[in-house]
Amino acid sequence: MTREIFIQLVHKELYSLRRFLLAACRGDSNEANDVAQEALMKAYSASASFEDVNRFSAWLYRIACNSLIDHQRKISTRGVTLDIDTAYNVVAASCPDEAFSYQELYQAIDGLTVSERTAVLLFYMEDRPIKEISTIMNVAEGTVKAYLSRGREHLRTKLSK
Repeated sequence: MTREIFIQLVHKELYSLRRFLLAACRGDSNEANDVAQEALMKAYSASASFEDVNRFSAWLYRIACNSLIDHQRKISTRGVTLDIDTAYNVVAASCPDEAFSYQELYQAIDGLTVSERTAVLLFYMEDRPIKEISTIMNVAEGTVKAYLSRGREHLRTKLSK
């Protein structure tokens, strides 16, 4: 794949990829930007050997999901935590008018496992079919369905409280 084709394909996917990563990172735009940048660098490095432009979107999302998992592992091994009061202040400082509009949803999504969160966001937010999600996550379609079912149930429980 040439550089020009890569850039064109990335431009088509960039908005939805960043939206997905922002939700996966619980509304932390700095973290989402870091993961997106890492994923795009990895994708560009591997793009010379990638030839199936029809599967570019799934390929890019798979790289992004793996980058997200790597990023979260790095954070958890460093022991970085952020208490909820500090998180509210960070959100409030960055967008005062809409500081809390999605906070409850982000907290509920944060309570999901990484696999549940990824499946739920790809299915409901990105409108990806189960078959494509299974390709992105590298699991069977039945496993994706199980993640979706458990994720929905966990979200229902958390949001009904």
